[in-house]
Formats: sequence, C-alpha cells, structure tokens
Amino acid sequence: MFENQTILVTGGTGSWGYELVRQLLPQNPKEIIVFSRNESSQVAMSRTFEDSRLSFCIGDIRDKEAIVKACESVDYVFHLAALKHVPVCEEQPYEALKTNVIGTQNVIEAAIANQVKRVIYISTDKAANPSNFYGMTKAIGEKLIVYANLLRTETKFVCVRGGNVLGTNGSVVHLFMNQIRHKNQVRITDMQMTRFFLTLEEAIFLLFKASEASVGGEIYVMTMPTCRITDLAEVLMEKMGKQVSMVETGVRPGEKLHEILLTDFESKSTVVYDEQYLVILPPLEIPGLKEHYRHCLPVDFESFCSSEGLMDKSEIRRMLIRGGFLA
Repeated sequence: MFENQTILVTGGTGSWGYELVRQLLPQNPKEIIVFSRNESSQVAMSRTFEDSRLSFCIGDIRDKEAIVKACESVDYVFHLAALKHVPVCEEQPYEALKTNVIGTQNVIEAAIANQVKRVIYISTDKAANPSNFYGMTKAIGEKLIVYANLLRTETKFVCVRGGNVLGTNGSVVHLFMNQIRHKNQVRITDMQMTRFFLTLEEAIFLLFKASEASVGGEIYVMTMPTCRITDLAEVLMEKMGKQVSMVETGVRPGEKLHEILLTDFESKSTVVYDEQYLVILPPLEIPGLKEHYRHCLPVDFESFCSSEGLMDKSEIRRMLIRGGFLA
C-alpha cells in the first residue's frame, strides 16, 4: 500500500521513527518525510540511512502552519511525536498539553486540509483509565483521532495502542543495563510492578496492520506479553554475569503498579481480529465501521491487565533475544 506513496512521520527521529523508516524503505515509497524539532537528530538519521527517498523537515506539531505545510502532497501520516516521559508530563503539564493534545489537533487539521488518505496515531496503554497527565493527554488524543472520522472528509484516522516498547529512548532495559554496569544496583519503584512489553519490530508490524486493515475510527491493540519488572532485571543481571542489589525507591507521582490495555467499558465493544490483535470499536456511530468487523468475535474478558499471564524468566529471555538485547 505504500508503493510510490509519500509518507510523513512526525517525531520521526525517535526509536519508533528509525524502525518505521527501516521497514518502509523496502516497500518502495516515493518519499518519506521526517518531521521533527531536533536538527542534530535529523542529520544523524540522514547519515545512517543515506537514501534519496528520505527527506527531513524541521518543525514542531505545536506550529499549525508548519505541519500544514509539511503535509502538502502527503498520502499517509504516522503521528509519533509526543512528550512521553511520565515524570516530565507531571511536572510540566502545560507543555504536555500543547504537544500531545493541541499538536495532535494540528496534525488532524493539517491532514484534512491536504486530503491525506490516512493518519495513524500512536497511543499507549497509559491512556486506558489514565492515572497520570501523560496518559490523560494520550486518551484525549485518541478521542480527537476517533472523532475526526465524523468530519465528513476523505481522510481516515486510526489509533494504535501499545505497551512499553523494548529499546526505545528511555527504555527500562537500557536504564537497567546501565545501572547494573555502572551503579552496581537496580532502582525499582515497586517490587510488585508489572508492565506490558513488545519489541520495536512487533510495534511497527502493528502500525502496518492498522494502516492496511482499518476503516477509520477504531483502536488497534496488540495482545502483548506481560512481566514483573524484578524478573526483567534478574534476567539482565544473569546475562551480564553481574549480580547487584535491587533498591525499591517508591512509586512516582502518577505511576501505576499495573497497567491495563483496555478498560471494562471498552471491552464491551472490543473484538478479536486475526488472533493477535484486539480492535476497540468506539461508541460513536461511524458509517461502515461495525459492519467491517461483524465477522469478528467479541472478547470474553472484562479488562486486560499487566498483572495477569506473566512471563517466566525463560520467556523474558526469549523476548529480549527477539528485541536484539541478548545474543
């Protein structure tokens, strides 16, 4: 579907952006435009890929005029740009609001103004029953993206909701490996904490699945594995051959002990798609949406929590190998 198409990636110099571009280039796009704020990151990325189909645009999604200009002649938009660190968003909520909410509205309006075919928005498990400001802004972003499908335009909008992606900027895996290597301890906020995890490759595959199969207005969710954070730390220690102490530091403001991928309210309108994926259908009546998924079975659970179905250490080890962290 991306052959000879022009694709814009907001926040494209991040970890998701690198992997997305890596997997898009073999699909013969006409052009991939990386839209982001950081000049140095763009220069580094251009040197990494050295591909004439890749172009770079300095800009901020907070600047509506800039994103409207960037969307000219674009077929698909992958909206990755966000402020995503929970403590930063708690301490500077207005900045998070401007990027994650107003910026997303700017992307929607820019896509409509330029008759973009499809916008794929990246959300997070923290948007389900949000307990922190980051999760709240992403939940509002989801609502804006879903609602945009009712604006009587040709542009379609779809959400993808993921968990913690291994190896992204600020990933707990990088953090733990650095602490084991240099600090001789691992700092964990709560010993009982659990999280959803998926590899970068799996995350991008989910983006492509949603891009290809969506009608517009739905939220795609991958049924990803869960693990206890202490088990993850122990597997990394075993692999690095260095046993260090674990220090409990206390849960940070807005941080949950366990995450959920969908709420009990959302489960009432969620169906299973292709075994690996869940599709949350919105309460809004979007023409053709429910008919498209009428062959799919509804989910048989009320919520999807990271404290359930935990991986054992061998499964965590295999996940880290798939993610390229362990040999």
